[in-house]
Amino acid sequence: MSSLEGRCWSCSCASKVETKHSSGATWLASKAEEMMSILISVLRNAYGSLHSVRAANLIRRGLVLFTVGASLALVLNLLQIQRNVTLFPEEVMTTLFTSAWWIPPCCGTGAAVVGLLYPCLDSHLGEPHKFKREWASVMRCIAVFVGINHASVKLDFDNNVQLSLTLAALSLGLWWTFDRSRSGFGLGITTAFLATVFTQLLVYNGVYQYTSPDFLYVRSWLPCIFFSGGVTVGNIGRQLAMVKSANMLNWASITQRKNYITAVFIQSLVTR
Repeated sequence: MSSLEGRCWSCSCASKVETKHSSGATWLASKAEEMMSILISVLRNAYGSLHSVRAANLIRRGLVLFTVGASLALVLNLLQIQRNVTLFPEEVMTTLFTSAWWIPPCCGTGAAVVGLLYPCLDSHLGEPHKFKREWASVMRCIAVFVGINHASVKLDFDNNVQLSLTLAALSLGLWWTFDRSRSGFGLGITTAFLATVFTQLLVYNGVYQYTSPDFLYVRSWLPCIFFSGGVTVGNIGRQLAMVKSANMLNWASITQRKNYITAVFIQSLVTR
């Protein structure tokens, strides 16, 4: 009898131990599943927030560059019209402060594209631009660019070749003073080439014309203006990208704090 009772007692104890182990394993599995679901939701929210922040910053930078490009184009085009450098049809000159309505949107779009390409090209080449990265330098670059445009219509030379060489030297001086990067020089040359070809097509199709053209249908100094404009817009785009990077760092620090709080919360759940 005693041996039979001992066996029954041992069997009951073993069943209790197995039940306790199974319930503990079930509890751990439920807690692990809950922890994984919380981590997945946190990572999903972090990725969605990061994507939305990047998209918002990109749109914001594009709008700023579009506004700057459209404003500069409007002012500088009016200066050329007043000096009779460019001629538009009479029906075009009755809108938007006696200027062609399509010039500010086209130049604004070009400025947005070029300004966004500069920091992307820097990151792609692995050469972050750190030369004179402050807004005071950017404002001086804009002032020099406006001065070069003003010189293109104010300076009187014996021929256009001398004027073109002078503006080319000034444009290279602008690049050397405010940029000095290979990506900036290459993208400035590309911008000048494409913009000059586009302007040649416009003049060829009779949209408007230049007085005294000496480089096919346009003035020979026009590529210098486009080159200096590309460098100027590129500096603005780089500076805006630096502001975006600072905002992204602040957002990353806030996200790290949220993840730390979430990890502490998960650890408190597991240890209960």
